[in-house]
Amino acid sequence: MSKTILILGATSDMARACAHRYAREGYDLQLAARDAAAIEADAQDLRLRHGVTATALAFDVLDTDGFAGFIAGLAPLPDVVLCAVGFMGDQTESQRNPQAATVVLRSNFEGPALALGMLAERFEARGSGTVIGISSVAGDRGRASNYVYGAAKAGFTAFLSGLRNRLARGPVRVITVKPGFVATKMTEGLPLNPRLTAQPDEVAEAIWRAQDKGRDVIYVRRVWRLIMAIIRALPEWQFKKTTL
Repeated sequence: MSKTILILGATSDMARACAHRYAREGYDLQLAARDAAAIEADAQDLRLRHGVTATALAFDVLDTDGFAGFIAGLAPLPDVVLCAVGFMGDQTESQRNPQAATVVLRSNFEGPALALGMLAERFEARGSGTVIGISSVAGDRGRASNYVYGAAKAGFTAFLSGLRNRLARGPVRVITVKPGFVATKMTEGLPLNPRLTAQPDEVAEAIWRAQDKGRDVIYVRRVWRLIMAIIRALPEWQFKKTTL
């Protein structure tokens, strides 16, 4: 029987690349986004291109009260869930406007963590499953340029780490993905260093390899592991002098 992957936040560039990567391996697809109609064309393309089943589903990461009903309605319960939900927001707006900050925090931490936690419970009860969360290097240390977004991703990274630790002796796997810079609509217009910037297809391939090889935490481009290790190691007095 074919396997199924549920992709939350399926309209993002990384999510679309992952959908095609998993479809090439024969996975059926459950594509979930706030506007299901917006991803129906993607679902149709995946069905025609790869000969798999692809379903468009409505999912709002801010509607946490609706998570239980959404998960109960999944048919079948997927073998893999990939959370590609992300919303960077604007740091200046977030630090001045609590409502704007709330959307960033809930979109990147609260909603993804609660949804994946609920699905992990279902996977554990069934006795199989893989949970994949796309977090960010921004969560490795709070920086002035994006600390609201970074704080949310730090929380999400910690949640995935704790979930992985709790489930480590069982059949459910938890993978944390830290892409670094990625050339997507969310980063369009930013002055990104090409040597540090991955393409969506590169992220999708890294995620597939991580699942296939049993890795737990991946930096899509290895240089980010070194960069963030250096940033984390800076003493606070020195870190305060940086303009990161």
